[in-house]
Amino acid sequence: VDDLRASLLSDLRTSDGAKRQQQRFCGPSAALTFNFLVAVAIILMNKSVLGRVGFNFPIALTFLHYSVSWIFMCILNACSLLPAAPPLKATPISSLFGLGIVMAFSNGLANVSLKYNSVGFYQMAKIAVTPTIVLSEFMLFAKRVSIQKVLALAVVSVGVAIATVTDLQFHLFGALVAVAWIIPSAINKILWSNLQQQEGWTALALMWRTTPITLLTLLILMPWLDPPGFFSFQWSFFSTAAVLSSAVLGFLLQWSGALALGATSATTHVVLGQFKTCVILLGGYVFFHSNPGSKSLSGA
Repeated sequence: VDDLRASLLSDLRTSDGAKRQQQRFCGPSAALTFNFLVAVAIILMNKSVLGRVGFNFPIALTFLHYSVSWIFMCILNACSLLPAAPPLKATPISSLFGLGIVMAFSNGLANVSLKYNSVGFYQMAKIAVTPTIVLSEFMLFAKRVSIQKVLALAVVSVGVAIATVTDLQFHLFGALVAVAWIIPSAINKILWSNLQQQEGWTALALMWRTTPITLLTLLILMPWLDPPGFFSFQWSFFSTAAVLSSAVLGFLLQWSGALALGATSATTHVVLGQFKTCVILLGGYVFFHSNPGSKSLSGA
């Protein structure tokens, strides 16, 4: 056991060794399953926090998510368990800053959209992320998609549209936020996947370097997108437990999403997001009393 622990710690001290350990212990199937379970849980939890708990500050909630993530990573770093990062000269600093800012917009606007839109409309907006990723990867990296994959993605998108169309609740501001969220969401997935697969970053090392930038960006966004009254919110044991549970899930979601993007691709990850719709529709029915209906079930 001591030899195994020493070997693991030795690998974590080099970026190549840390990357090998991540690939060894978290392959595509494990990463996608991990991300699937956490993503379903956090969407339902965030909807509860923004609705039943009455914590109507989606950007502040995202800031708390990343703050808890930063605390967890500081603990790992203090225990020498945080994987080593590649040399900074190997990755342009602009890429790290860009990713940190895009992460703030992607996750912050996602929570704002979740506050003002129904779960179905939130999922409907995610459909547009798929063609945005395909187009962006073609424009940025000249990456082409075969006609078979295009047809498969079209079928998935149509099915998800049918599955969610009966659960749409239109809100003008929420709809505008959902549209604004599409591009940063697509770019976020592409950058995460590219930096891990091409530059040799691990999920935790990349989170460690970009989270401070994300926190600063969220602080700037908070006065613009959150309603006033954050400091006058009445905290109780129930609301505190719910927000902290959401924050812990936020850390797990960020980590699992990064692992999935490092093990697969941006397109694979967004298709997994479409698959989550089936479970989220059921969760919306159980927890928020929405009625999917036979049309939604057939689309799913």
